[in-house]
Amino acid sequence: MDTALITGASRGLGLALARELARRSWRLVIDGRDADALEAARAELAALTEVVALPGDVADDWHRRALVAEAGSRIDLLVNNASTLGASPQPRLADISPGVLEQIYRVNVFAPLALVQLALPALAPGACVINVTSDAAVEAYEGWGGYGSSKAALEQLTRVLAAEHPELRVVAVDPGDMNTRLHQEAFPGEDISDRPPPEQSVPGLLAILEGDAPSGRYQASAARA
Repeated sequence: MDTALITGASRGLGLALARELARRSWRLVIDGRDADALEAARAELAALTEVVALPGDVADDWHRRALVAEAGSRIDLLVNNASTLGASPQPRLADISPGVLEQIYRVNVFAPLALVQLALPALAPGACVINVTSDAAVEAYEGWGGYGSSKAALEQLTRVLAAEHPELRVVAVDPGDMNTRLHQEAFPGEDISDRPPPEQSVPGLLAILEGDAPSGRYQASAARA
């Protein structure tokens, strides 16, 4: 049974991907900061496969170590999906406080790298690391300086890890606009019902995972096509 460790899987893209992997009989280790939402996800997924759900924050070292320990001696897929905007509405870059920016980087940059470092002994040759990114990593959007710069840093870490570990597939995937809570927090008070559900981005992730795509940066929509 293949094992996947997915962060931020209590809702949104993480849960949508976990559902599809559960249908494929993957063993799952998932987390989320909302314990109630995570338990609901665990109960749903447990009807299909073996699943361990650990509530907590990926910015905490003890939580990351617990996740990797639960995953066991072999990890076939690590998905760094958990992210934070840091503030809603997002401030202009000139107004962002150092403390908020530091927290954004702790969750969006330092935590994914730390998880990869902890998981490396269990990542067998051919295993896949998916770092979920955003078009804000490559485009300059007003008010997205903290989040966007953190995703740009994550993409550079992805490229370096891929160069240093050719035995793995290390990819950054932009899922595109989605109707998720994080996206709603980015546009407080606005109607984002026209955005596609996260389930529409999952086929692209699966195409990367199940195909022979090399390490690199991908858009989920293009990968699906």
